[in-house]
Amino acid sequence: MTSPHQLARYSLILVWLWTAVVSLQQIDGLSLSLLQAQTLIPAALFPWVIWGGAITDLVLGVLMAWRPGRRVYLAALLMTLVMTVIGSVATPGLWLHPLGPLSKNLPILALLWILAQESPA
Repeated sequence: MTSPHQLARYSLILVWLWTAVVSLQQIDGLSLSLLQAQTLIPAALFPWVIWGGAITDLVLGVLMAWRPGRRVYLAALLMTLVMTVIGSVATPGLWLHPLGPLSKNLPILALLWILAQESPA
């Protein structure tokens, strides 16, 4: 039987890996249009932002699957906070989006905090 801790971990692994794949699959679609909707990041950096974000998501997902622990969860928590702040400043309207691309980060942050507190270093 899967414990609540394992269920939280597996769901977060899926979120990070899926986000990496979808970000690159949508590099000329939704990923690009989200960046075009903001004015903080110059257009010349869009490919770097998309690839950098996807690689970061992939690495975090793999680390959570392969070597879960407090440091990995705290790194993911920090990355989620950073991306939430950047998204809030660059495109504050995302907080009002009906599918909640930024508001969904709140339960993710809570899960990461709980996992970090319950995991060995």
